Amino acid sequence: MLKIVTKFFTRIRVLSLFFLLVSLFLISRLYMLQIVQGENYEQEADRQHFAVRDIFNRGNIFFEDKDGERISACTLKSGFKLVINPSILKDPEAVYKEISALGLDINKETFLLRASKKTDPYEEIATKVDIEMAQRVKDLNLKGVILEREKWRFYPGGNLASHILGFVGYSEGEDTLEGIYGIEKYYDYALQRKDKDLNKNFFADIFSNLGGIILGNKSNKEGDLVLTIEPSVQANLETELQEISEELKTELAGGIIIDPNTGEIYGMALSPDFDLNNFREAEGVFFGNPLVENVYEMGSIIKAITMAAGLDSGVVTAETTYNDKGSLTLDGSKISNYDGRARGVVEMQEVLNQSLNTGVAFVVSQMGNDNFADYLRKLGFGEETGIDLPNEMYGLISNLNSPRDIEYATASFGQGIALTPIETTKALSALANGGFLITPHLVKEIDYGMGDSDKVFYEKKDKVFKEETSQEITRMLTAVVDNALLGGTVKSENYTIAAKTGTAQIAKKTEKGYHDDKYLHSFFGYFPATNPEFLVFLYVLDPKGVEYASHTLTEPFMDIFKFLVNYYEVKPDREEVKKFIKS
Repeated sequence: MLKIVTKFFTRIRVLSLFFLLVSLFLISRLYMLQIVQGENYEQEADRQHFAVRDIFNRGNIFFEDKDGERISACTLKSGFKLVINPSILKDPEAVYKEISALGLDINKETFLLRASKKTDPYEEIATKVDIEMAQRVKDLNLKGVILEREKWRFYPGGNLASHILGFVGYSEGEDTLEGIYGIEKYYDYALQRKDKDLNKNFFADIFSNLGGIILGNKSNKEGDLVLTIEPSVQANLETELQEISEELKTELAGGIIIDPNTGEIYGMALSPDFDLNNFREAEGVFFGNPLVENVYEMGSIIKAITMAAGLDSGVVTAETTYNDKGSLTLDGSKISNYDGRARGVVEMQEVLNQSLNTGVAFVVSQMGNDNFADYLRKLGFGEETGIDLPNEMYGLISNLNSPRDIEYATASFGQGIALTPIETTKALSALANGGFLITPHLVKEIDYGMGDSDKVFYEKKDKVFKEETSQEITRMLTAVVDNALLGGTVKSENYTIAAKTGTAQIAKKTEKGYHDDKYLHSFFGYFPATNPEFLVFLYVLDPKGVEYASHTLTEPFMDIFKFLVNYYEVKPDREEVKKFIKS
């Protein structure tokens, strides 16, 4: 009896499993027909009315706003291509008149030239023709005039995040469109779409991909991208940078807004930018991304890192003093404060407040050159950050291999070593987040469809500074804003802000030495200082008419600060941390 019952339940289980598998098959097949291959069948239907060749297809890219809503950054737009067959086209002049009378903008000379190629059965006349115009052309019923359905990459934001997104084009020697800049290039493997064969056996399709599904190999899977970029934050940053560029007539202005705890980048922009939908018309604009591809001597913002290294190694405190003589000579070379003036005996806090070159050189002398260089290397100086953009450059820090003291002294205030802006931002984030290294990144999710996705998350890496070091340098940088930055006039009554400016001479390209009249201005700050949610990095290259970064970038930084705390409704922290700031 027991055996019969067991067999009965076994059969029930087998039958249930069978019906479950059949149901899953039918649901999957329906999905494949209606969703995955629906576009292909749509193309088959189009062939009854329009000619169809291989149609460009590509995955989508989305921004995500602060509420988690996806907003299109890159998508596809549909339309038609107007083609003629000169071998059967009769009376090209008359055909041109009929088509141009519809309002389609076609150059007459070009049309007639292509129509004269009687041995050529295929000549493109116009692309990106919308459906309404295409139907009007079709209604003319002109022999030798063909409409082919096409799709093209479309960027709804136009200029928004142009240096981040990049665009698609033809690489040298290639006949298929692919990403050639920005996210489009870096994640081309996920955004590419291979042609779907409607006659391919469904089971063969499933089982051919079974290994990848089981093993979790998604490196060759097609997906849509969701970016960390918040579109309103990005737009605000771009507006600020454009205003800076116009006011200061600068060669280049750039900025990064990042979560110093996770490495998620909310905004990343450059001015000038360009219209992604008309990039061929951009003149004198670099399509790559100088924030990751170019290196600069960053100037005095590096003093915050030097001071943190001194605090962390225990050789100085905020109250440690030294005798500032205004300048010092090392290895036969002289370095001076920005104004050459001596301050006498001053504390380390004043080194940051007054941005004293001799002060950070003193910190390095107390640490030792090798110890100082080790801190910079641990922060990632001279290495790629791992950001998900192509062509990342690493910093140039060969001076830190020198036996000469002067090289380390100049590095302490950001001269003689050159870093990318993203490399600098990564290192500065360690001051804000408790001393950890982060990985800056722009993609937060790859969506494969059918509920399958990869959430992108980078754990904090090596700990460079002690927690108490992060707290102390933050307190000191907050005092800089409260008491020293533009005379303390930008102090926020509700929020603590930790910040530092930098002004660096620009090195000559064709000979040794620096320009006397060209500077790079930089600024970084994070807030609320007691529990930082945002770190903002700004820089301008060769601003005109203003000497110091405090006068070029403080106001834009404060504008960005006010926007962020209001937009994200950040809770004020000033009242809760009065003891945190020493007057």
